Amino acid sequence: MEIEKLTALEIREGIIRGDFSCEELVKKLYKRIKVVDKDINAYLTLCEERALEDARKVDEKVKNKKILGKLAGVPIAIKDNICTDEIKTTCASKMLEDFIPPYNASVIKKLKEEDAIIIGKTNMDEFSMGGSTENSAFKITKNPHDLERVPGGSSGGSAAAVASGIAVLSLGSDTGGSIRQPAAFCGVIGLKPTYGLVSRFGLVSFASSLDQIGPITKSVKDCALCLDVVAGYDPKDNTSSKSQETISYLEGIDAGVRGMKIVLPEELLSQDINVEIKNAIEESAKKFKELGAEVEYIPLSVFNRGLSSYYIISSAEASSNLGRYDGIRYGYRTKEFKDVYELMVKSRSEAFGEEVKRRIMFGTLVLSSSYYEDYYKKALKFRENLSREFKKVFEGYDLILSPVTLDFPSKIGEKKSNLLEMNFGDVYTSNVNLAGLPAISIPCGKSTNGLPIGIQIIGDHFSERKILRAAEAFLGGAKV
Repeated sequence: MEIEKLTALEIREGIIRGDFSCEELVKKLYKRIKVVDKDINAYLTLCEERALEDARKVDEKVKNKKILGKLAGVPIAIKDNICTDEIKTTCASKMLEDFIPPYNASVIKKLKEEDAIIIGKTNMDEFSMGGSTENSAFKITKNPHDLERVPGGSSGGSAAAVASGIAVLSLGSDTGGSIRQPAAFCGVIGLKPTYGLVSRFGLVSFASSLDQIGPITKSVKDCALCLDVVAGYDPKDNTSSKSQETISYLEGIDAGVRGMKIVLPEELLSQDINVEIKNAIEESAKKFKELGAEVEYIPLSVFNRGLSSYYIISSAEASSNLGRYDGIRYGYRTKEFKDVYELMVKSRSEAFGEEVKRRIMFGTLVLSSSYYEDYYKKALKFRENLSREFKKVFEGYDLILSPVTLDFPSKIGEKKSNLLEMNFGDVYTSNVNLAGLPAISIPCGKSTNGLPIGIQIIGDHFSERKILRAAEAFLGGAKV
């Protein structure tokens, strides 16, 4: 049994057939984690005893011929900003270093109801702020394809765990590309669902109007299977959509793309994009044509202009959301202080990392009376215009193709001091979050030195089934 090659669907089928027990599978995975993760640093917390206990429950169900859940026996890694009952949830920050939630996030509850096995919590950029997983307070995760390079972020630990075969699938969160970019860098599949499709209850907020939980997997069908489990209305989340009926995302996934109309915005390939990535995207467009889709190039200039609005809105919301961590109500408390004011200042200064402080300060600035009209209000207006532009495109087309990233993952430490270049890496992904759209990143090739290249498929609101169909057709059912 080579666990690193198995998909979630294959594991569930293998357990049902009796090819292996769930306990045997989980033990083998932890054995692999102890060897492989010394180099990768994907995990912050492992919960081996609890995982083995849950595995024995699955085996007991098999023995007694009880109905198994959709994810029975599947080992899943969870990004460390998603609350897990009695398991640390640190957001990779000193501020929450010892925080153990007394409840499960709604997505965790749903996973456990379907007999999934929670393996551990993965590393990330602190409070999801960053694109490299270098901003963690505890460790730097490395790209499994090149240990000198970053895995992307902020869900870098989740992507690296799947790519290195130390998780079968994982959950990440995506605020401006934080699932899709590391998925592209690590050569795996990452889906950012429509805003409101998956409950955010129990997700520690970065930017509440942008954050969305989604899966990172080795196959498109695993992605659909996980979405089947975690999607759906949740009364605990007031941004959760009531309008969508419960559907199966696996159903019809093999229908192909024949007859679909797909667009590739001309501007996306005219930027300062790495030539190997540009060529791979153009070859991918040709492949979709060969599969029976209509592919057109059209101008869509608004697509390139969302990055500044994204950083204004996300930083403003971060400034508000992180105000609760003051050393009094939540989080780390400094040991020595003279008064309440010094307690708050020292606690926040000592516990927050540089990137988090930077975004809080910027967010506070754009929300101030002096700058609100010129920055925050204009960013909100742009967001409305962007959503209208996307709507116009989807009146005539089914899907949009785009690159995921401008370039390949940087060497560790290479871009950390160049904030402008680092932040510009979200240029292709942040617009999707601003408009609340679904999008998936799938591998579409490799560079001459073996680094993965990802392509992004974007759809209209709640068009995940269409996106998954296109992704499955492109990959021909293969696992990555």
